[in-house]
Amino acid sequence: MVEKQTLNAVKKALENHKKRNFTETVDISINLKDVDLSIPKNRIQDDVILPHGRGRQIRVCVIGGNEMVAKAKAVADRTLTADELGKIADDKKLAKKMAGEFDFFIAEATLMPVVGKRLGIVLAPRGKMPKPIQPGADPKPIIETLRKTVTVRSKDRKTFHAPVGTVDMPPEQIAENIDMVLKRLVGKLERGSMNISSVYVKTTMGPAEKVM
Repeated sequence: MVEKQTLNAVKKALENHKKRNFTETVDISINLKDVDLSIPKNRIQDDVILPHGRGRQIRVCVIGGNEMVAKAKAVADRTLTADELGKIADDKKLAKKMAGEFDFFIAEATLMPVVGKRLGIVLAPRGKMPKPIQPGADPKPIIETLRKTVTVRSKDRKTFHAPVGTVDMPPEQIAENIDMVLKRLVGKLERGSMNISSVYVKTTMGPAEKVM
């Protein structure tokens, strides 16, 4: 059930945004309190599956052996073999471009050490280190789940943002997505909701509306 306060804030944010020549994202801004984020274990990094997805195409790249790549070609946005991975890793500009093009990466478990060594320098700072998949597994279910997933990441900042939809989505769906993110966040914080100072929702270029 959607929280009434969340739904009202989403409706106001959508009503007050001006129509643009692109589809604006809807984001929430989360402000924490009484949390020492200089301590790494206190930082938030969580993959949250949104009930209604993110309202846009989520791009997934699969890195694996020939068998894995063959399975993934029909469902992934891009596939890379170990050899192709090496060529990209050798070109820093190309590696950074690829890191920016994809929302998530999946890598065959046996290749994780290689991926970490060769691409970790560009993927880790962006919170995009690959999700491991076992050799022989079907990548389709993981890819389908990731297309509805958002990574909530605070780094060392008490204020951080997370996309929860687009302006084309019904407000009820966006509100449900927000409530799911906040539920997961409360479960990660030592004092739960007491560690949340405030939460706002806004479109890319629109005014912010208070959720809590």
